[in-house]
Amino acid sequence: MDLFTFDPNTILSFFLTLFRVSLLVFLLPFFGGQNIPVPVKAALCLVLSLGLWPHLSFAADMFPAHPFMIALMILGELLLGLILGLIVRILFAAIQTGGQLIGFQMGFALANIVDPKTGVNQAVTAHFLYMTALLMFLSLNGHLYLLHALTKSFALVPPGGLLITPALSEQLLQFSSQIFVLAIKIASPVMIALFLVDLALALIAKAAPQMNVIFVGFPLKIAVGFFFLGMLFTILALYIEDFILQLGPIFDGIMRSGT
Repeated sequence: MDLFTFDPNTILSFFLTLFRVSLLVFLLPFFGGQNIPVPVKAALCLVLSLGLWPHLSFAADMFPAHPFMIALMILGELLLGLILGLIVRILFAAIQTGGQLIGFQMGFALANIVDPKTGVNQAVTAHFLYMTALLMFLSLNGHLYLLHALTKSFALVPPGGLLITPALSEQLLQFSSQIFVLAIKIASPVMIALFLVDLALALIAKAAPQMNVIFVGFPLKIAVGFFFLGMLFTILALYIEDFILQLGPIFDGIMRSGT
Protein backbone atom coordinates (compact mmCIF):
# COMPACT_ATOMS: atom_id res chain seq x y z
CA MET A 1 0.00 0.00 0.00
CA ASP A 2 1.31 3.41 -0.96
CA LEU A 3 1.44 5.63 2.11
CA PHE A 4 1.42 8.80 0.00
CA THR A 5 -2.04 8.15 -1.46
CA PHE A 6 -3.90 8.73 1.80
CA ASP A 7 -6.93 10.94 1.55
CA PRO A 8 -6.39 14.20 3.52
CA ASN A 9 -9.93 13.93 4.82
CA THR A 10 -9.09 10.56 6.34
CA ILE A 11 -6.04 12.00 8.10
CA LEU A 12 -8.01 14.98 9.45
CA SER A 13 -10.74 12.67 10.71
CA PHE A 14 -8.16 10.54 12.52
CA PHE A 15 -6.59 13.65 14.06
CA LEU A 16 -9.98 14.72 15.45
CA THR A 17 -10.41 11.30 17.03
CA LEU A 18 -6.87 11.40 18.38
CA PHE A 19 -7.45 14.85 19.93
CA ARG A 20 -10.63 13.69 21.67
CA VAL A 21 -9.11 10.48 22.99
CA SER A 22 -5.76 11.92 24.06
CA LEU A 23 -7.12 14.96 25.87
CA LEU A 24 -9.76 12.93 27.70
CA VAL A 25 -7.41 10.09 28.61
CA PHE A 26 -4.76 12.44 29.96
CA LEU A 27 -7.34 14.25 32.11
CA LEU A 28 -9.54 11.38 33.30
CA PRO A 29 -8.69 9.67 36.61
CA PHE A 30 -6.79 6.36 36.59
CA PHE A 31 -5.86 6.69 32.91
CA GLY A 32 -4.10 10.03 33.26
CA GLY A 33 -2.56 9.52 36.69
CA GLN A 34 0.79 11.09 37.44
CA ASN A 35 2.22 7.70 38.40
CA ILE A 36 1.75 6.39 34.85
CA PRO A 37 4.69 7.21 32.56
CA VAL A 38 3.96 9.56 29.69
CA PRO A 39 5.06 7.09 26.97
CA VAL A 40 2.58 4.55 28.37
CA LYS A 41 -0.25 7.09 28.29
CA ALA A 42 0.73 8.15 24.78
CA ALA A 43 0.68 4.52 23.63
CA LEU A 44 -2.73 4.05 25.27
CA CYS A 45 -4.07 7.10 23.44
CA LEU A 46 -2.77 5.83 20.12
CA VAL A 47 -4.20 2.33 20.64
CA LEU A 48 -7.60 3.69 21.69
CA SER A 49 -7.65 6.09 18.76
CA LEU A 50 -6.87 3.35 16.29
CA GLY A 51 -9.54 1.15 17.86
CA LEU A 52 -12.27 3.81 17.98
CA TRP A 53 -11.56 5.62 14.71
CA PRO A 54 -13.10 3.01 12.32
CA HIS A 55 -16.31 2.97 14.38
CA LEU A 56 -16.50 6.36 16.10
CA SER A 57 -15.02 9.28 14.24
CA PHE A 58 -15.73 12.86 13.27
CA ALA A 59 -16.14 14.09 9.73
CA ALA A 60 -13.09 15.78 8.23
CA ASP A 61 -15.03 18.99 7.50
CA MET A 62 -15.35 19.52 11.28
CA PHE A 63 -11.61 20.18 11.51
CA PRO A 64 -11.08 23.96 11.79
CA ALA A 65 -9.18 25.66 9.00
CA HIS A 66 -7.78 28.60 10.98
CA PRO A 67 -5.08 28.06 13.66
CA PHE A 68 -7.04 30.23 16.10
CA MET A 69 -10.09 28.01 15.68
CA ILE A 70 -7.89 24.93 16.21
CA ALA A 71 -6.74 26.41 19.52
CA LEU A 72 -10.36 27.05 20.53
CA MET A 73 -11.22 23.48 19.63
CA ILE A 74 -8.41 22.15 21.82
CA LEU A 75 -9.58 24.37 24.69
CA GLY A 76 -13.08 22.94 24.29
CA GLU A 77 -11.68 19.40 24.41
CA LEU A 78 -9.71 20.31 27.54
CA LEU A 79 -12.88 21.64 29.14
CA LEU A 80 -14.71 18.40 28.36
CA GLY A 81 -11.96 16.30 29.90
CA LEU A 82 -11.75 18.50 33.00
CA ILE A 83 -15.51 18.37 33.61
CA LEU A 84 -15.78 14.60 33.16
CA GLY A 85 -12.77 14.08 35.42
CA LEU A 86 -14.21 16.47 38.02
CA ILE A 87 -17.35 14.37 38.37
CA VAL A 88 -15.34 11.30 39.39
CA ARG A 89 -12.97 13.25 41.62
CA ILE A 90 -15.92 14.63 43.59
CA LEU A 91 -16.59 11.10 44.87
CA PHE A 92 -13.02 10.63 46.09
CA ALA A 93 -12.96 14.14 47.55
CA ALA A 94 -16.04 13.24 49.60
CA ILE A 95 -14.39 10.01 50.77
CA GLN A 96 -11.22 11.85 51.76
CA THR A 97 -13.26 14.47 53.62
CA GLY A 98 -15.04 11.72 55.52
CA GLY A 99 -11.68 10.17 56.34
CA GLN A 100 -10.46 13.52 57.66
CA LEU A 101 -13.48 13.72 59.97
CA ILE A 102 -12.90 10.17 61.19
CA GLY A 103 -9.19 10.83 61.76
CA PHE A 104 -9.97 13.95 63.77
CA GLN A 105 -12.44 12.05 65.96
CA MET A 106 -9.97 9.19 66.50
CA GLY A 107 -7.14 11.52 67.48
CA PHE A 108 -5.14 11.09 64.28
CA ALA A 109 -5.20 14.78 63.38
CA LEU A 110 -1.45 15.09 63.95
CA ALA A 111 -0.55 11.88 62.08
CA ASN A 112 -0.66 13.20 58.51
CA ILE A 113 0.89 11.82 55.36
CA VAL A 114 1.47 13.41 51.97
CA ASP A 115 -0.79 12.31 49.14
CA PRO A 116 1.60 11.55 46.22
CA LYS A 117 -1.07 12.49 43.68
CA THR A 118 -2.08 15.90 45.03
CA GLY A 119 0.85 16.73 47.34
CA VAL A 120 -1.58 17.67 50.14
CA ASN A 121 -1.21 16.56 53.76
CA GLN A 122 -4.10 14.39 54.89
CA ALA A 123 -4.93 12.14 57.80
CA VAL A 124 -3.94 8.50 57.74
CA THR A 125 -7.59 7.42 57.75
CA ALA A 126 -8.36 9.71 54.80
CA HIS A 127 -5.57 8.19 52.71
CA PHE A 128 -6.58 4.69 53.78
CA LEU A 129 -10.20 5.23 52.73
CA TYR A 130 -9.06 6.83 49.48
CA MET A 131 -6.92 3.84 48.52
CA THR A 132 -9.69 1.44 49.52
CA ALA A 133 -12.26 3.38 47.48
CA LEU A 134 -9.88 3.43 44.51
CA LEU A 135 -9.59 -0.36 44.56
CA MET A 136 -13.37 -0.70 44.95
CA PHE A 137 -13.96 1.65 42.02
CA LEU A 138 -11.69 -0.40 39.78
CA SER A 139 -13.08 -3.75 40.97
CA LEU A 140 -16.63 -2.54 40.21
CA ASN A 141 -15.55 -1.63 36.63
CA GLY A 142 -15.82 2.10 37.19
CA HIS A 143 -13.01 2.69 34.70
CA LEU A 144 -15.12 1.01 32.00
CA TYR A 145 -17.87 3.57 32.61
CA LEU A 146 -15.29 6.28 31.95
CA LEU A 147 -14.43 4.67 28.62
CA HIS A 148 -18.14 4.41 27.86
CA ALA A 149 -18.48 8.15 28.51
CA LEU A 150 -15.57 8.70 26.12
CA THR A 151 -17.37 6.80 23.37
CA LYS A 152 -20.69 8.57 24.04
CA SER A 153 -18.95 11.94 23.72
CA PHE A 154 -18.43 11.32 20.00
CA ALA A 155 -22.20 11.29 19.47
CA LEU A 156 -23.14 14.06 21.91
CA VAL A 157 -20.32 16.62 21.72
CA PRO A 158 -18.72 17.85 18.48
CA PRO A 159 -14.99 18.74 18.50
CA GLY A 160 -14.57 21.65 20.90
CA GLY A 161 -18.34 22.00 21.17
CA LEU A 162 -18.73 21.92 24.96
CA LEU A 163 -19.62 25.32 26.42
CA ILE A 164 -20.15 26.58 29.97
CA THR A 165 -23.90 27.12 29.74
CA PRO A 166 -26.10 28.15 32.71
CA ALA A 167 -27.63 24.65 32.76
CA LEU A 168 -24.19 23.04 32.88
CA SER A 169 -23.00 25.39 35.64
CA GLU A 170 -26.09 24.64 37.71
CA GLN A 171 -25.58 20.91 37.36
CA LEU A 172 -21.93 21.13 38.41
CA LEU A 173 -22.77 23.27 41.45
CA GLN A 174 -25.53 20.94 42.55
CA PHE A 175 -23.32 17.92 42.12
CA SER A 176 -20.33 19.45 43.92
CA SER A 177 -22.55 20.40 46.86
CA GLN A 178 -22.95 16.69 47.57
CA ILE A 179 -19.31 16.40 48.72
CA PHE A 180 -20.02 17.26 52.34
CA VAL A 181 -23.32 15.36 52.38
CA LEU A 182 -21.63 12.19 51.16
CA ALA A 183 -18.69 12.74 53.52
CA ILE A 184 -21.05 12.90 56.52
CA LYS A 185 -22.91 9.80 55.32
CA ILE A 186 -19.64 7.88 55.06
CA ALA A 187 -18.17 9.06 58.35
CA SER A 188 -21.38 9.11 60.42
CA PRO A 189 -21.17 5.50 61.78
CA VAL A 190 -17.67 6.03 63.15
CA MET A 191 -18.44 9.57 64.36
CA ILE A 192 -21.54 8.42 66.25
CA ALA A 193 -19.64 5.53 67.87
CA LEU A 194 -16.80 7.80 68.94
CA PHE A 195 -19.27 10.37 70.25
CA LEU A 196 -20.84 7.70 72.44
CA VAL A 197 -17.35 6.77 73.69
CA ASP A 198 -16.68 10.42 74.56
CA LEU A 199 -20.04 10.60 76.33
CA ALA A 200 -19.29 7.44 78.32
CA LEU A 201 -15.85 8.75 79.29
CA ALA A 202 -17.41 12.03 80.39
CA LEU A 203 -19.88 10.18 82.64
CA ILE A 204 -17.06 8.05 84.06
CA ALA A 205 -14.97 11.16 84.76
CA LYS A 206 -17.95 12.72 86.53
CA ALA A 207 -18.66 9.62 88.62
CA ALA A 208 -15.04 8.75 89.38
CA PRO A 209 -12.87 11.88 89.24
CA GLN A 210 -9.82 9.97 90.47
CA MET A 211 -9.74 7.85 87.31
CA ASN A 212 -7.36 9.00 84.55
CA VAL A 213 -9.87 9.24 81.71
CA ILE A 214 -7.37 10.71 79.25
CA PHE A 215 -5.03 7.74 79.69
CA VAL A 216 -7.88 5.32 79.00
CA GLY A 217 -9.66 7.41 76.38
CA PHE A 218 -6.99 7.53 73.65
CA PRO A 219 -6.49 3.77 73.15
CA LEU A 220 -10.20 3.13 73.63
CA LYS A 221 -11.21 5.63 70.94
CA ILE A 222 -8.59 4.26 68.54
CA ALA A 223 -9.80 0.67 69.10
CA VAL A 224 -13.47 1.58 68.67
CA GLY A 225 -12.65 3.73 65.64
CA PHE A 226 -10.79 0.92 63.86
CA PHE A 227 -13.56 -1.55 64.71
CA PHE A 228 -16.26 0.60 63.13
CA LEU A 229 -13.90 1.58 60.31
CA GLY A 230 -13.74 -2.09 59.35
CA MET A 231 -17.53 -2.24 59.32
CA LEU A 232 -17.60 0.87 57.13
CA PHE A 233 -16.23 -0.92 54.07
CA THR A 234 -19.59 -2.51 53.23
CA ILE A 235 -21.34 0.86 53.36
CA LEU A 236 -18.55 2.44 51.32
CA ALA A 237 -18.87 -0.25 48.64
CA LEU A 238 -22.62 0.40 48.39
CA TYR A 239 -22.10 4.16 47.97
CA ILE A 240 -19.44 3.60 45.29
CA GLU A 241 -21.64 1.11 43.45
CA ASP A 242 -24.57 3.54 43.43
CA PHE A 243 -22.28 6.30 42.20
CA ILE A 244 -20.95 4.13 39.36
CA LEU A 245 -24.46 3.19 38.27
CA GLN A 246 -25.35 6.90 38.11
CA LEU A 247 -22.25 7.86 36.10
CA GLY A 248 -23.88 7.13 32.74
CA PRO A 249 -26.92 9.42 33.21
CA ILE A 250 -24.74 12.08 34.87
CA PHE A 251 -22.28 12.17 31.97
CA ASP A 252 -25.10 12.21 29.42
CA GLY A 253 -26.85 15.11 31.16
CA ILE A 254 -23.65 17.13 31.40
CA MET A 255 -22.68 16.63 27.77
CA ARG A 256 -26.20 17.40 26.55
CA SER A 257 -26.52 20.55 28.68
CA GLY A 258 -23.12 21.85 27.55
CA THR A 259 -23.78 21.69 23.81
